[in-house]
Amino acid sequence: MESTVESYSYPGSPRSSSSPPQAGGESGRKRRAVAKGMQKTFSKTSMLVNFLPTGTLLTFELLLPSASGDGSCSLVSTRMIQLLLGLCALSCFFFHFTDSFRGPDGKVYYGFVTPRGLAVFKSGLGVEVPKEERYRMGFVDLVHALMAVMVFASIALSDHRVTNCLLPQQAKEMDEVMETFPLMVGVVCSTLFLVFPNTRYGIGFGLSTALIFQAEFGPVLVQVTNSLRHHDGHKRSGFGKGDSIALQITEQTKCASSANLNFETHHGGSLTDFDNNEAKSFEPCDDSYTDYTPCQDQRRAMTFPRESMIYRERHCPPDEDKLYCLIPAPKGYVTPFPWPKSRDYVPFANVPYKSLTVEKAVQNWVQYEGSVFRFPGGGTQFPQGADTYIDQLASVIPINNGTVRTALDTGCGVASWGAYLLKRNVLAMSFAPRDSHEAQVQFALERGVPAVIGVLGSIKLPYPSRAFDMAHCSRCLIPWGANDGLYMMEVDRVLRPGGYWVLSGPPINWNNNYVAWDRTKEDLEEEQRKIEDTAELLCWEKVAERAEFAVWRKRINAESCPGRQPEIQTNMCKTNSDDVCCLKHFEYKMMETCITPYPEVSDSEEFAGGELKPFPERLTAIPPRIASGSLAGFSINSYQEDNRKWQKHVNAYKKINKLLDSGRYRNVMDMNAGLGSFAASIDSPKLWVMNVVPTIADILTLGVIYERGLIGMYHDWCEAFSTYPRTYDLIHANGVFSLYHEKCKMEDILLEMDRILRPEGAVIFRDHVDVLIKVKKMVGGMRWSTQLVNHEDGPFVPEKILVAVKQYWVGGNKGNTEE
Repeated sequence: MESTVESYSYPGSPRSSSSPPQAGGESGRKRRAVAKGMQKTFSKTSMLVNFLPTGTLLTFELLLPSASGDGSCSLVSTRMIQLLLGLCALSCFFFHFTDSFRGPDGKVYYGFVTPRGLAVFKSGLGVEVPKEERYRMGFVDLVHALMAVMVFASIALSDHRVTNCLLPQQAKEMDEVMETFPLMVGVVCSTLFLVFPNTRYGIGFGLSTALIFQAEFGPVLVQVTNSLRHHDGHKRSGFGKGDSIALQITEQTKCASSANLNFETHHGGSLTDFDNNEAKSFEPCDDSYTDYTPCQDQRRAMTFPRESMIYRERHCPPDEDKLYCLIPAPKGYVTPFPWPKSRDYVPFANVPYKSLTVEKAVQNWVQYEGSVFRFPGGGTQFPQGADTYIDQLASVIPINNGTVRTALDTGCGVASWGAYLLKRNVLAMSFAPRDSHEAQVQFALERGVPAVIGVLGSIKLPYPSRAFDMAHCSRCLIPWGANDGLYMMEVDRVLRPGGYWVLSGPPINWNNNYVAWDRTKEDLEEEQRKIEDTAELLCWEKVAERAEFAVWRKRINAESCPGRQPEIQTNMCKTNSDDVCCLKHFEYKMMETCITPYPEVSDSEEFAGGELKPFPERLTAIPPRIASGSLAGFSINSYQEDNRKWQKHVNAYKKINKLLDSGRYRNVMDMNAGLGSFAASIDSPKLWVMNVVPTIADILTLGVIYERGLIGMYHDWCEAFSTYPRTYDLIHANGVFSLYHEKCKMEDILLEMDRILRPEGAVIFRDHVDVLIKVKKMVGGMRWSTQLVNHEDGPFVPEKILVAVKQYWVGGNKGNTEE
């Protein structure tokens, strides 16, 4: 199907909702036909696993982790893997030459088939061995044995733990081979199994296997299974529980290829029937909730005090006030433009608010042009464009060489500063309150720029200490000199040693601008004096003051603070740990009038906390928090292993969803980011990732994520996220529901995911199969299409992948789903 972004007729504008894109075309039908055929073929060949001796594959999957060790592929582990492969392959071959019979005493006796007949394992039992022709070894037995070895080889070599150790130099070539080899083996073996059906009941083979094969391949084997009914008394295989375990997993998960899921955008169609009638159905909310932000609800906000911007902070609804319905998209909603066009154009139907075009008309924030908003790149302090302004900053700050990678933009407006930093490989976390400047953060996210709803008020920012290379305020209206420098102290906490703070606008260079700002000289002079005094207290060095902006640099360590006196120690915060920022067990941490101490250093030239590599080298370098051992529970080896693991996971995701790296998904969220290895594995100029570290996590790892040159925030998923509806294209949820088991309701988290996910956006869940079955059932009532997929290491790994696509539907049409 064609993507809507390819079908827009007006440059920079969306297609009118009156002419939705056609879900089809000859090429689209061909692709769907091929995908359906591939899915059916994989479904058939996956059943070949049942024709391996029961327990062989299960044994392989259970012993492989022990044989492969920590994945380092040492000589010992390589030999162990080779031995395991040999033994399992031998068992596949050997057990195809076994058969059984039931004696007069009702017992089942096993033996080898030979050219002369069946040779039982134990002689002298006093039982007459059947003499029928079927108990003699024949050509069919050899065919079955060889096919079993081929099936096992195709499964074993699909596991990266095997190929990485046995064929380390041919990893890429093996990936290409394994794209087609299992399918080829499946087709060949399927044909041969049909031509030469198995009629033996040896060790590891029971009647249940034949029945499975019959159900899968149809009436071809009816006569075969009928001829075997006299053996109904011993349906179980020789190894006992192996059959039932395999069948239970297969039946519960129904894991298959996700080829029937369409990840592309398309509109028009009718309501989809759901395959799970037992799922609770969630109805659409009223259209008035189109832009509902639960924890920044305007009506609730007005009931809180206004001092210190408390009323603009997070105030989440109690359980009795939560909405248990689906937030509708506005009528006419379309998929945002692909990056980088989205930086400059946003469909009017997606954010239908014109107030900023009037309020900020002379400042070039945003302009309304027909069916789109256009963003010229201007701002209050840079009406001539963000590029020119950033060039001015770059004359003072090393923005262009990778030294500055992460930035914090306080009071960001529509985030044009962050939008234009992206082409310089600088990733800005922008925030602004939900206030009278309607939808400014929503505009930022529609443009494909990282942003959240937030404010500097009384609560600590949800970021770790020493996170950002640069912080920025462009006429952000934050009273920096007030409250004894409280807000500057919070910026100091999240600013990395050696980082930069930019203040643009009042009161900088007040003597030349006080008339234009409509403020008195005395007022502006006093405000700048307080800022300068606090900067000196924080031991910041002023490196430039030009036009209407000034730049300070935070010292690299406490030893390089010549002006800091011993008595100032009384104003030092008690801790510099990362666990000082945010919501923890439903209690928000309040900002304090104290200075966050530097980590200790051994000499005056050392960067406190560790010096970072320039980006992109820092993305894969060992983060200082890991190298120093200050993050409990992680070592250099475990960090590197985490990177390898997520590279493998992401490679598997790309096979499931071919659009993952195509630019289809711009705004990506990782709900349980860990060390940020998922984001590092999919890093691309086409997308950015909001790495969320749950505050209930055992180890708070967000500091490591920032040291890698990535961005994110702390959050508790029992509450709503600080963003507008429909702001993320792709959500990754690894172990989220296991983590929050019995912490809060599953439906609360899923409804919040639905709120922030764009129509036709995708979700990748990774969790234990039992958890994902519950998730799959619940989202069946949320207008999501889903498919459960096996772990990339095989069907016997209890961790599975659930992929989902949110269906397209909008408000104003009684909640009908439009596909």
